[in-house]
Amino acid sequence: MKIEVIAQSRALQGSGASRRLRRAGKVPAIVYGGNTPAVAIELDHNNLFHALRNEAFHSSILDLVIDGKSEKVLLRATQWHAYKQQVHHVDFQRVAADQKLHMNVPLHFVNADIAPGVKMGGGIVNHVLTEVEVSCLPGDLPEFIEVDLAKLDAGNAIHLSELKLPKGVELVAKAEDLAVAAIAAVRGSTAAE
Repeated sequence: MKIEVIAQSRALQGSGASRRLRRAGKVPAIVYGGNTPAVAIELDHNNLFHALRNEAFHSSILDLVIDGKSEKVLLRATQWHAYKQQVHHVDFQRVAADQKLHMNVPLHFVNADIAPGVKMGGGIVNHVLTEVEVSCLPGDLPEFIEVDLAKLDAGNAIHLSELKLPKGVELVAKAEDLAVAAIAAVRGSTAAE
């Protein structure tokens, strides 16, 4: 999925300039990393606000177009207003095609409704993790990792070692085999029932 973000470079910096930008419907941002110096940019608030609501925007390589020149970047940080639905600042990091990157990728849980622990055992699915940190080249970065719960019984769990990862993608936390999802049996029910 190709996501393009349009931005303009900005010369004025500081809290006063950022406040004026926000009042004008813009968001101050910065692009850093790679062999080039950091660049201060500004983005349209409404376009950015709606893009941030898309899960893929947070875990994909983005095409950032600054004054007509395109760069490959990752969204690294977002700052929000304390109580308004207003984006205050965004950080982007440049990526190189030949350097591995570390990124949190969301988990999508499928087939929970047909899992034996839910369908026959009356259990409840408990999502222990909602994202995992992976290491891969930018070209191999998945939008999400699918977790299939179709064969999970009540009282059992799926662990990190059981995830089916796309080619070229490795988990960063290999030392601990944490549970990703489990089906908890409902209290008071027994296996004989």
